[in-house]
Amino acid sequence: MIEYLFLLLGEAIMVFGALGILRFPDVYTRLHAATKCDTGGAMNILIALAIYADTSTLIKLKFLVLAFLIAMINPMVSHAIARGAYKYGIKPEVVVDMYAWDNP
Repeated sequence: MIEYLFLLLGEAIMVFGALGILRFPDVYTRLHAATKCDTGGAMNILIALAIYADTSTLIKLKFLVLAFLIAMINPMVSHAIARGAYKYGIKPEVVVDMYAWDNP
């Protein structure tokens, strides 16, 4: 029963991430929505699969390792994409640009 809760939570998080991608104004806020929601949604779905799967313990551990890797790698990749976009010249649509203060 708890695996269904994880699955529904993961699906809901993914839907909110998709809405964020559609609604947010610039590349940075869209990237923020995509990263947060993909990480949380994928982790919940993988945890649900690890609980629900009627397989060996090794395969369940693989699901958990995959969830851990997504939690570690996804924010780093999105940071690199945002940094690359900023260096390329795409300015954020915000009032205060603190990144420009640190990197003149």
